[in-house]
Amino acid sequence: MCFDSRESAEGGRVIVEVDDKVTTVRNVKVDSRLDGTWDSREKTVAFSFDYCYWSVDPEDPKYASQEMVFQDLGTSVLSGAFRGYNICLFAYGQTGSGKTYTMMGTPASIGLTPRICECLNKCFLFFFFFFSIVCTEHYIFCSFLEIYNERVRDLLKQSDHKKPYTLRVREHPETGPYVQGLSQHLVTDYKQVVDLLEEGIAKRITAATHIHNASSRSHAIFTIHYTQAILENNLPSEIASKINLVDLAGSERADPSYCKDRITEGANINKSLVTLGIVISTLAQNSQIFSSCQSINTLTSEGESSHVDNPSTGSVSGSRRPAYIPYRDSILTWLLKDSLGGNSKTIMIATISPASSSYNETMSTLRYASNAKNIINKPRVNEDANVKLIRELREEIDRLKTLLMSFELRNSSPWSDDRDGNLTELVLQNEMKVCMNHL
Repeated sequence: MCFDSRESAEGGRVIVEVDDKVTTVRNVKVDSRLDGTWDSREKTVAFSFDYCYWSVDPEDPKYASQEMVFQDLGTSVLSGAFRGYNICLFAYGQTGSGKTYTMMGTPASIGLTPRICECLNKCFLFFFFFFSIVCTEHYIFCSFLEIYNERVRDLLKQSDHKKPYTLRVREHPETGPYVQGLSQHLVTDYKQVVDLLEEGIAKRITAATHIHNASSRSHAIFTIHYTQAILENNLPSEIASKINLVDLAGSERADPSYCKDRITEGANINKSLVTLGIVISTLAQNSQIFSSCQSINTLTSEGESSHVDNPSTGSVSGSRRPAYIPYRDSILTWLLKDSLGGNSKTIMIATISPASSSYNETMSTLRYASNAKNIINKPRVNEDANVKLIRELREEIDRLKTLLMSFELRNSSPWSDDRDGNLTELVLQNEMKVCMNHL
């Protein structure tokens, strides 16, 4: 949240206040139609979030630095990735509100993306020790893409400018959407990551708009594929995680004085952001329906008389059902399908302007973020399937052995011999399955 150069020059009034985890927006209305006099009224709307940051005045004691934001959000990204979860962190907001600064930063004040990359190499041993996992090896691959005018471009690959954007989005039945032909680069130290970031940022499309002199005119997704070869409970395995760091393009009304290209790209930016808003809103509604089904089922199981259909269909007494989610209506939402309502832990950063002239855009952004809070994702650890099966079989063997031991202590029971035989047979069957999976 900050003033841009245009707003500072206009002497815009600050209409945003931050108090702990609550952001309050004042709407100053001046209406002279009723009695012919100027009538100044203020209306306030409050939004609560997990974190709220004040970054208008660096001299203010409440000022939130890049380091503070990283400690709150970046460390959550890292801890989730180290445990094998997919993570998505994206910045949404109007042009000039600080999205790229928050995600990428400047040489003097680096942002979340380079800080996360730096800590991947430095901190992974601490996290593995903390979570009682022994890591033997780890691999980091990076990719960087741009979505411009609904087309995908690889920012880390030399391209022939005579050819149009040719990368296409595909969907794998298990791993979800991906970009066919997108280059992946193995990195072994922080300098290599910074070099890739700088290379991609230099190629990213920017242009002057009536709001910002160098506005990002594309969505950029920097992806880190992090694979850990681990030894857990004497079993070799791999845990893989994917970190999507997304810097969205800003949106503003088209200025008729701009050329056709600016208007066309603005329309495509708005199309993808509108679709993102629809996806977020629909996911939030579906999550509320699912939560309602679960609540009613809980009451029913406790003896309440209520007819509830199968919650997996999301229908309560045949009424509301989950709405269709239009992921494929834009390239952006298709690529972020897993991050929105899927197998991912997702963090949304909403950047706003505190200026009175940006009231509408600020309210729109905060409503976006407020809707996103209600989305329920279903993240799971991306681990080796065979090792997971072996672990579950071993747990079942231990459980059966415990049961067998308890029955052996009660041999006086007339049916103990049959039950012991059955338990022994189950233990042997599961041990055979473990041996077969080892092979």
